[in-house]
This record gives sequence, C-alpha cells and structure tokens, in this order.
Amino acid sequence: MRVLIQPLIYLVFVMENLFDITGNVTVITGGTGVLGRAIARYLACNGARVVILGRKEDVGRQIVGDIEAAGPSGSIEFMQTDVLNKDVVERNYRDIMERYGRVDTLINAAGGNMPGATIPPDKTFFDLDTAEFEKVLSLNLTGTVIPTQVFLRAMAGQGTGSVINFSSMAAFRPMTRVCGYAAAKAGISNFTAFMATECARKFGEGIRVNAIAPGFFITEQNRALLTNPDGSFTQRGQDVVRQTPFGRMGEPEELCGTVHYLMSAASRFVTGTVAVVDGGFNAFAM
Repeated sequence: MRVLIQPLIYLVFVMENLFDITGNVTVITGGTGVLGRAIARYLACNGARVVILGRKEDVGRQIVGDIEAAGPSGSIEFMQTDVLNKDVVERNYRDIMERYGRVDTLINAAGGNMPGATIPPDKTFFDLDTAEFEKVLSLNLTGTVIPTQVFLRAMAGQGTGSVINFSSMAAFRPMTRVCGYAAAKAGISNFTAFMATECARKFGEGIRVNAIAPGFFITEQNRALLTNPDGSFTQRGQDVVRQTPFGRMGEPEELCGTVHYLMSAASRFVTGTVAVVDGGFNAFAM
C-alpha cells in the first residue's frame, strides 16, 4: 500500500502552484513608503487582497488610486494607522477581519530613522540624542512587535500565516552614522528568529516568521544621505555602490520576488530566516 500512496502524494505536491497568492489577505504596515507601495502594487496585481496601513491618508488614497488604475487581479485598500498605538492597530484588525475574515500575510515594513539618532562625521558618540535614539528603536522594533502581536491572532486561529519583517544591512554590520537604526534592525532580526520558534511550537508549523534585509534602495528617508540635489551620489552613496558587486542601488520592484516567495507555499518549510536582497553588498569583503 505504501508504494501506491507515496507517488500519489508526490504527484499532488509537484502539480500544485506553490507561488499562487490569489486571494491572499495581505496587510502591509508602512505601505505608503517607497518600498511598501511597490510591494503592494505587485501583490495586488498578482491576485492578493492587499490592505496598506500608513499614517498619511492623502498619500494612501493616492497609492490606492494609482494601483486600481493598473487593473489589478486582486484588490487594494488603505487604512490609516499608527503602529505605535495598539488601540489604533486593534481597530485596523477588527475592520480587516470584518471585511475578509482572515489575515494570511503580515508585512512589517514600517520604520525609519531620525537625525538625532545618527552620528555624522563631524560629531562623536557623546552627541547622540538619546531621546531620538529611543524613538528610532520604538518606531522600528516596537512598531514591528505591536502589529505582529495584533495580527498574529488571526493566523493562530487559522493555523496558517506568514509574517515578513523588514531587517537591514545595518543589522549584519553596524555601519557608521546610523547608531539607532542599526540597533533597531538588529533587534528585528533577533525578534524574527524568536517568533519563528514561538509560533511553530505553540501554534503549529503552518505559521512562519521570516525577515527580508534590503540592500540600498533610494527612499524618501535616505535620499538626501545618498544623493545630491542634481541626482549624483554623495560620498556615502558612492561608498555604497563601490561596496555592492552589482555596482548600483536596488530598484524597489526587486524586493517583490523575495516577498512573494516568503508569503507563498513555496517557502512552507522556511522560518526564522533573514533573506538578503542586496546586489551582493553583504557578501563583499574587500
């Protein structure tokens, strides 16, 4: 009997479209940022039902309009949020559950940096603004913990789900200047590994927690640091490109394939990992 059953199981597995995300209810915090909106557009156009969460309602509505104009096979909508206010996130959760009845994927893309949490070349560690340091830690790390705590309830009830956090190159190697941001992103990588074990052991193997670590992409937050007003690279930008074997910055759309993989059944045995999308930045030693 075993000889007859095993080939049938294998046949069903290999014939399944492991990358099909049609109908996947996906929540993206920080969905109004450059990277978040690119991911939202891609997923909606590939059949997912996407809810982007962000602070700026006008920007969110505009993004929804732009994506809807592309004629997505899935759906897209915006909800205003504050990832540091659990009551607000709980309200988002109730609205999403009332509308869809489930949450399949949570992408924690909210985050950012502040000038006071950095140490520029003309200053030292003693000039670090600890208040802004704490704000950066809170925005990135606590702003990942709170949405995970809220939306994970749906996944625990379903027995399935995928959480994708946003780590950074700064989590692997503590780069100059970005003291607070690097500490926060290192925390996210650690939190990802912790939650992978926590979820698997307490809620079952159907729930996976991974992170994505983008290399250098031009966003509104780092544009002034990496580029000059005329579009050329600053010294910092030149250093990044020199350190990147591909010899360029990343394009936001180049994150989409990795996100798609981590949220789909193609990664059903993958949890606790940090997937690097960096053009070779982290692999380059000299």
